[in-house]
Amino acid sequence: MATIFNHFSEDKNAFINPSDVIERIPGFPEVCITTFSEGIIRDFTRNNETRVIAELFSANGTIPVYEIEYAGKKMGLFLSRVGAPACVTGLEEIIALGAKKLVQFGCCGVLNQSLAGNKIIIPSSAVRDEGTSYHYVPGSEEINADSTSIDIAVQCLEKHKIPYVVGKVWTSDAIYRETQELIEERKMQGCIAVEMECSASLAVAGFRNIPILQFFYGADNLDSDKWEPRDLTDYGVSCGDKYMAIALECGLAF
Repeated sequence: MATIFNHFSEDKNAFINPSDVIERIPGFPEVCITTFSEGIIRDFTRNNETRVIAELFSANGTIPVYEIEYAGKKMGLFLSRVGAPACVTGLEEIIALGAKKLVQFGCCGVLNQSLAGNKIIIPSSAVRDEGTSYHYVPGSEEINADSTSIDIAVQCLEKHKIPYVVGKVWTSDAIYRETQELIEERKMQGCIAVEMECSASLAVAGFRNIPILQFFYGADNLDSDKWEPRDLTDYGVSCGDKYMAIALECGLAF
């Protein structure tokens, strides 16, 4: 295992590159918004004018890439699959299509209720407890978010008076192996939330020199004696309009 995580290949050219399987689309939106909630995208595309401009393919099925317009600015919108490897594959292909900036949002588990409860969470850094990021940047315990992207997110949330907190998150590959011991350890490290893709998304964006702006909304609560599912299985749909509005405002300011 030490060999896998400590030996980073500096070679920028892989055996299979995104450009080998994806053809760049002229005029592709510079800014693309992505979320992990199929329901949020479904509701948005039902209630707004959109058009499909590309598709992402895998054995899991086809993901449409939509072109949308907000305040006169054309942007892309697509679904990210859950889990770092699948998520990063989608980001790679979107970048290969022509995206130059990414806005990504989704749910997370709250590790510090007093700080993060009922607030939008902007990650300042992420603990790299997943495997994908180690193929994009050398090994380290944490990876930092881009300060410019953090500032844009903060400005958008303050402009619209939306409560938020900036802090460290824990990116884990195994939702069913978040033991009490590990939860306490991550809380001692300063993590205020746990999710599954942040550190890997930061890594691929850095590797491809593409800025990424991320934010999360709290779903379940892990900062208690007993797990509180809360609205985890709602997948953000009940507040989807709010989250999409934040993403669109961030995309506009990006």
